[in-house]
This record gives sequence, C-alpha cells and structure tokens, in this order.
Amino acid sequence: MLQTRLTRRYGLRYPILNAPMALIAGGALAGAVSRAGGLGLIGGGYAGTLGAEPDLAAEFARVEGARVGIGFITWTLHQAPHMLASALALQPACLFLSFTDPAPFAAQIAAAGVPLFCQAQTLRHVEEAVAAGAAAVIVQGTEAGGHGGARGLMSLLPEAADYLTARAPETLLLGAGGIADGRGLAAALMLGADGVVVGTRLWAAAEALTPQPMVDRALAASGDATVRTRALDALRGVDWPSEFSFRVMRNSLTEAWAAREADAFAARGSLREAWQDARMRGDLDVIPPVAGEAIGLIHAREAAAVLVARMGDEAAHLLGRTA
Repeated sequence: MLQTRLTRRYGLRYPILNAPMALIAGGALAGAVSRAGGLGLIGGGYAGTLGAEPDLAAEFARVEGARVGIGFITWTLHQAPHMLASALALQPACLFLSFTDPAPFAAQIAAAGVPLFCQAQTLRHVEEAVAAGAAAVIVQGTEAGGHGGARGLMSLLPEAADYLTARAPETLLLGAGGIADGRGLAAALMLGADGVVVGTRLWAAAEALTPQPMVDRALAASGDATVRTRALDALRGVDWPSEFSFRVMRNSLTEAWAAREADAFAARGSLREAWQDARMRGDLDVIPPVAGEAIGLIHAREAAAVLVARMGDEAAHLLGRTA
C-alpha cells in the first residue's frame, strides 16, 4: 500500500481522489474510485443554478455502498443554499468546495460533522481554506481542465506545503492539475503533497459521464490542443469571478474567440441559446471538451479501478515503496 497521511486518515489504499467534475463525475465514477481504494467524489457543479439541479440522492444510489464525497462550485451555493443542506444530509465522506472563499459555508459543514476539503489556485486561497478550518487543501495548477487560475502546480504546491507546515501542520495537502499517471502522483508526493485529485485522466474513465465523441477527440490530441480563456464564460453569460479562466480543448469556437476576451465581454450572453442548443446536439465545434493538458497522456478509455491501481502502484515503485 502507498501510505500517506491522507490514506491513513481516511482508510484508503491509494492517495487518489477523482475531481468532482460537473456533469462528468456521477455516482458510477465516484463509487468505482472508492472501491478501487481511492476516494470518489460526486460533482454537484453549479448546484443547479444553471439549469436542472443535480439529483445527488440518485447519484448516491449508484455508488453501490461505497463511501464518497460531494463537490460544489462555491460561489453558486450563495444562490442555492438548499443544495448544501441536501448534500450534507447524505453524510458524504467530505464536502469539496472550490472557487471563492469557503468561509460562509464552513460552520454549516462543520456542524454536520463532514470534513471540509477546499481547492485553492493561489496562496491567498490556501490561507482562506485554513481560516475556514479545512481538513484538506487541494492546490490546483493551471494545467487542469475546466476552471482554474494562472499558477503552475510545480511551484505552487511546495509553496503551499511550506505554508501549511508552518501554520497548519495538521491540514492535509493534495495536488491537482496535469496529474494523469504514477509519475505525476510520485512528483506531487515529492513536492510535499499527501495525495492528488485527478480530473482529466478520470474524465476519460469508462464510468465517467463524458460523451464518447469527446473522449475520442482527446485521444487523438496532444496536450498542446487546449487553451485557457475567459471568453467562453462571457459568451454563454455565466458570471464566473474574474480571477478564474476556463481550460478546454481547442475547437472552431475557441479559435474564433479565445484571444478576444474584450470582444467576448462586449458580446456577453450572445451565444447562450446557441450554446445550449449545441450541447443538446453534441456539436463539438461549439461545445469544446472540458479537459486539461493531461490529454496528451491518455491513450485509451479504461475502467477507473484500472487507472487508480496503475497510478498508485507505479508511484509506489518510483518512490521505492512496496505497493
């Protein structure tokens, strides 16, 4: 077993979590990750503020008895506080918050006896997570798919490790962004992490809700085929805080708009209806696959259990430990 503070505290075989990816990480993926020895997370996404609310109870029913957590985009919970209450009533293994200060929700989560996991994209976010009483801080590098910040994981992770060692030594530290195999896990552990959160690699897992055409496009691409931009959120009229941008695979829409953020904000919301229509039709020239730079390390769509075990065992071998 690859033992770290994370595995010992939560009874895991491998120090691996799946990212709670909106519309991708349902109960099937979360359950598979937990049964494989990691910790699975169900994506609560925007807490239903952009459309139909995620049916958390239904997704929990799909985990087949596994212990899993739930993740939300923090700033949306202000618009849908009932979703947090619904999530906590399910007694998840942890409540994962990312994107803006978790403090307004920390007391409610603590009162439910659920560990708070907070994702951070800057050292200021790490400080906010510690102040909110987070059990674990997940440092996300800009390599990650979906929304994120501008800092790379290679320097932010050890900086966060030094900060926590000095100020909150009991707080666990995890790395995220560009981690897709045992090499990435081993590197994160060497940089001071207690574990990792894996997004893009498990986005392409067999149990993920990712449409096959999106996975096929990723399998045919390298890590050069992604772009980070704020233009798409502006065009679809989603009020993301300005410090975060959106990493997706390049397509016709990103080629036209990614470098024209000012123009996109001037045309704010102009593609809202076209975006929704394209999503329904699966038009990948409009809706880009939401994936990170790790697509260049994906070569097949495999079961989550295979991916978790391979990643953990490879890291153990690289670190000279017994898997």
